[in-house]
Amino acid sequence: MSGGRGADGSDSGGAAGPAAGGDEELVAVARVVKVRGLRGEVAAELLTDFPERFGWTRELIAVTPAGGREVLAVEQSRLHAGRVLLKFAGYDTPEAAQGLVGYELTVPESDAVELEEGEFFDWQLQGCRVETVGGEVLGSVREVWHYGAAPVLVVRDDGGRESLIPLAHSICVEIDPAAKLIRVDPPEGLLES
Repeated sequence: MSGGRGADGSDSGGAAGPAAGGDEELVAVARVVKVRGLRGEVAAELLTDFPERFGWTRELIAVTPAGGREVLAVEQSRLHAGRVLLKFAGYDTPEAAQGLVGYELTVPESDAVELEEGEFFDWQLQGCRVETVGGEVLGSVREVWHYGAAPVLVVRDDGGRESLIPLAHSICVEIDPAAKLIRVDPPEGLLES
């Protein structure tokens, strides 16, 4: 298990809900942060561990802060200074592109980059029920932190108590995203507050 990846077949972000016109979940790959230049180009924060995906992605689904959706045709893309610069068809002026600021750019879950066996995206782990090998329910995964050597699951129970559980083979002994279940074998003292 290499641990969680970000959003999309990506990577870090999260699932954005059913795709426009379908039941498939969306995976966030970028978030538009500002307009760049005079021809309607935008700069977007990367939410994927696979920025090379923008080299072959020809369509993105933009999700508005209010939840609306729009399919955008990608005319050009390039990486610059840790962001992706994108030019979309029909957005040819800075004024038109300004309307995209704040939008999450997503792809259908089926377009997510394939991971190796035992690797998971953060969005696959979020919401999973976490229980010990003895059957004690610890709560559900609220987020995945990526600090240090191994990712850490932030698990919250119904009472609001949080536990931090390293995403390591020796502790997370079973991960089944399809069943939304993670079984852990915590070392002594890990779950004590």
